[in-house]
Amino acid sequence: MLGTVVNAGAIILGGSIGLVLKKGLPKRFGNQVMNGLALCVLYIGISGTLQAKNVLMLILSMVIGTLIGELLDLDERVTQLGNWLENKFKSKDEYVSISEGFVSASLLFCVGAMAIVGALQDGLKGDTSILYTKAMLDGISALIFSTSLGVGVILSSVLVLIYQGGITFLASLMAPFLTDMVIAEMTGVGSLLIIGLALNMLRMTNLKLMNFVPAIFIPILLSLIM
Repeated sequence: MLGTVVNAGAIILGGSIGLVLKKGLPKRFGNQVMNGLALCVLYIGISGTLQAKNVLMLILSMVIGTLIGELLDLDERVTQLGNWLENKFKSKDEYVSISEGFVSASLLFCVGAMAIVGALQDGLKGDTSILYTKAMLDGISALIFSTSLGVGVILSSVLVLIYQGGITFLASLMAPFLTDMVIAEMTGVGSLLIIGLALNMLRMTNLKLMNFVPAIFIPILLSLIM
């Protein structure tokens, strides 16, 4: 799990630097930076969806995964965790929501092919190269996002540890099912969630994105029967 630990550390480091840089930043600047970042996230999401080739699998994954997410009410559970963190680490900046920062950053850092493939490579072969690359990218992203989303970005490193660490731990069981085609479809589904994240950041929607997260893993099941 060395790669995941380094990844989480990079998020903490980048987010901490971002918090230092944001001091004294007027609210209007913070809001505009947030809007700019949302557009960048939207671009990332749209680019990722192009990797998906099987539209039927994409649709079925979203439907089945969302039903599972709603049944488990994952969004409410993660939001409760974010609110608990909000109470523990209350920000002096009235316009910064720690809960929002935690949920948004967790989605951005966990939803993607690099998180899944990198964790698998770490668990199966001890190859941390993908996660080291992801750590660099996440560290830079955390620096930028924490200037608008605050300390919640740093706290998302805990969820990254649990999520990627869990995949690393289960790598030997999951690897046989993760063909290039399956990973492409998982990336496509995950990218749809990233688009949803961008729309939420722009205040255009209020999607319960965590309830969609199980959809990312449904292509594994569908590949066995389609």
